[in-house]
Amino acid sequence: MPIKLTKRAVDGLAARERAFIEFDADIAGFGVRVMPSGVKSFVVEYRPHGGGRSVAKRRVTLGKTTQLTPEQARRAAADMLAQVRLGADPAAEKASHREALTVAGLIEAFEAEHVAGKLKDSTGRSYRAGLDALKGAHGSLKAEALTRGQVAALHAKMRATRYAANRALATWSKMFAWGMKRGLVPKGDNPAREIDRYKEDKRERFLTSEELARLGDALREGETSGLVYEVDESKPKAKHAPKLENRRVKLDPLAAGAIRLLILTGARLREILDAQWSQVDSERGILFLSDSKTGRKSIYLSAAAQAVLANLPKIEGNPHVIAGAKDGEPRADLKKPWSAVKRAAGLEGVRLHDLRHSFASVGAGASLGLPIIGKLLGHTQAATTARYAHLDADPLRRAVDTIGATIAAAMDGGKPGGEVVPFTKKRDVT
Repeated sequence: MPIKLTKRAVDGLAARERAFIEFDADIAGFGVRVMPSGVKSFVVEYRPHGGGRSVAKRRVTLGKTTQLTPEQARRAAADMLAQVRLGADPAAEKASHREALTVAGLIEAFEAEHVAGKLKDSTGRSYRAGLDALKGAHGSLKAEALTRGQVAALHAKMRATRYAANRALATWSKMFAWGMKRGLVPKGDNPAREIDRYKEDKRERFLTSEELARLGDALREGETSGLVYEVDESKPKAKHAPKLENRRVKLDPLAAGAIRLLILTGARLREILDAQWSQVDSERGILFLSDSKTGRKSIYLSAAAQAVLANLPKIEGNPHVIAGAKDGEPRADLKKPWSAVKRAAGLEGVRLHDLRHSFASVGAGASLGLPIIGKLLGHTQAATTARYAHLDADPLRRAVDTIGATIAAAMDGGKPGGEVVPFTKKRDVT
């Protein structure tokens, strides 16, 4: 017979050999389940609305008696049963939630169907970096349960690398939007949206003529006598290292050639490393790329760039201009050789991508016009090239020289060196 489930009554329920449920006298379906181990939990039993007696009862556990008081459990049971009368099915919803994709599961689906199938390799690497960070922080959480606060906190943890943090946030937002379209997560509020991005400082660095000269000197030194390499004197084996004057290593000619091609063409790193000899049209002086960050692209080769190509060794069996160590593969990167070259040239802090900026800056400084520079760089949007507009100084230089000479001549009383422009007062005409 049902009893009033007070704290005293619940505490007085003793365990039996088999589990049993003691139901409440006031709310039908509300009870306490007692396990043989003595563990007690508040439960609610119900039949789905409109199902009739032909439909089996369903049971939902509200929580252990150590977590809820009888009154708290009673209120929760009353609310749940009210929802059942309105057509809800808490047990089915709970089972559905258990089967819902975790954040890790959503990431795996997104990587397999979108990142791997539709994105370029370089873009895919950027996406995966952000996805790995999210998986590491919240991979076991249900994707639909991830909150904006949790995403914002993870974004804040990455503030030391603002650019990467913002790219990661954009990736997370894209993934949830994709998941909603695919029906993998419920349509609704995207937890990665409406989070403020970090302000990004443009990382543009242009080499001066003097720095370009130092870069050329370092490359030639590396190819001939070799560049000095550093030894960590604190290491136990440092005492066995060669003497300082003998610590030199020659640059790989392919690595040196790649660096020269980057500065002479303004191409992106992977465009040069992935280029193949079959794409080089020596007669027209063009490198035809079937695929790049912006799609099909033609890289125009100056006489200097063509001379670099002509002096590069071709590796038998490898189609790439900058062949890698693995058979048939391009060189993976230029991190080590570039680190040695920029150290020798005194260009610490200069990135390989800054060579592309420097190529554009020379063109802008020579007033070649932003449309031409954009075409050489392979920009698809004029706004992308507009960042170099302030370097187009020749027209402004000529203008300021003319104005300055005129003003200086006037102030010097018409002395040779400038034309005097008389200042006249405008008369009223009646």
